[in-house]
Amino acid sequence: MDYFNYKNDKLFCEDVDLQDIAKEFGTPSYVYSKKTLERHVDVYKNAFKTKNNLVCFSVKSLSNISILKILNEKGCGFDVVSGGELKRALLAGADPKKIIFSGVGKSHDEIVLGIQKEILSFNIESESEVFRIEEIASLENQTANLAIRFNPEIDSGGHEYIKTGRKGDKFGISSNKLILKIADYINNSKHLKLVGLACHIGSQITDLESYRLTARNIKNLSITIKEIGSPLEFLDLGGGLGIPYAKDKTPSPEELISIIEEELKDIEERIILEPGRSISGNAGILLTKVEYIKDKFLIVDAAMNDLLRPALYSASHEVWNLTDSALKKELWTIVGPICESSDFIAKDYLINAVQGDILAIKTTGAYGFVMSSNYNSRLRSAEVLVDGEEFNIIRSRESFNDLIKNEINLND
Repeated sequence: MDYFNYKNDKLFCEDVDLQDIAKEFGTPSYVYSKKTLERHVDVYKNAFKTKNNLVCFSVKSLSNISILKILNEKGCGFDVVSGGELKRALLAGADPKKIIFSGVGKSHDEIVLGIQKEILSFNIESESEVFRIEEIASLENQTANLAIRFNPEIDSGGHEYIKTGRKGDKFGISSNKLILKIADYINNSKHLKLVGLACHIGSQITDLESYRLTARNIKNLSITIKEIGSPLEFLDLGGGLGIPYAKDKTPSPEELISIIEEELKDIEERIILEPGRSISGNAGILLTKVEYIKDKFLIVDAAMNDLLRPALYSASHEVWNLTDSALKKELWTIVGPICESSDFIAKDYLINAVQGDILAIKTTGAYGFVMSSNYNSRLRSAEVLVDGEEFNIIRSRESFNDLIKNEINLND
């Protein structure tokens, strides 16, 4: 559920006419609904029957600090995959003891930062990473908390590029023999502590049976690890729950958590989930203006540098006109101004639109702005937050000076 609806043929976000935002801040602009974000967090938190749980929002899906502050105030922890994301979460007021650091290539400086801030856990993804963290923790005279990320060998996810739980994927550790070896090594280290097991099988998952199998796998592996004398504090089942992009039916967080709790009903460890898309996805839209009409093309001012998902994943997004007119709908291919044939928003899409109309590209709150770039020297868009009848800029549109400020002119 989201709070983007037509009222008297005009598209609103909560109680704000989106035309007002377009007039004040221009296009392209990302717009987020605070009420939608808060509702989605509540759905996750209220679905748990056990009190021993933690919802860690996946910062990579939407990393604006104002958004992270809202989620922090709702009691979320955070899953980060870079030092920059860790710093963003801390700036948003996050408790380091509710931050998990994932990712296969953590740098020296990122590990130092995580150790110094005493985060909940590094989700380690290789044996060599264990050795590096141990070395750094020794130099810092600290103990680093580690969770072993394993691959349950489950092929799940909405696109080949977002499947992450198979033995051939770059993520996690696939060999149970190596996992047990690492667990034993950590237990015998003065500067490491094993606190959990973690996995993440993919993104945009609509088959809950994949989660059932994952829960069984993590439970069985946890039993084996505890049998060799390694107590665990939590089991992290990752995120990846799918959401409806084009009116497709997807499972709910309640259904997901019911299955996980059923499979893990006799375990003592804390259950951690890392939702991202299913919290932020349909909390955001991207406003764009129809600049030109050519043949059967609507040429808009948002491009693949603003929203990469259609070009990268052939992803589908609904597109609404801010004015729900009585004009006859026609099939259009909606494209941007980038000099690439892959620069499209939607192909053969049924919509009514004329030059100058403002369109809303729906369900862009996840992997929208965070994947934007300056390709073709385009300026990245503004971000706006709606709260009831109020709306405020939470990221200014880039200027040309922003674009070139880090470049060095050798002729000066």
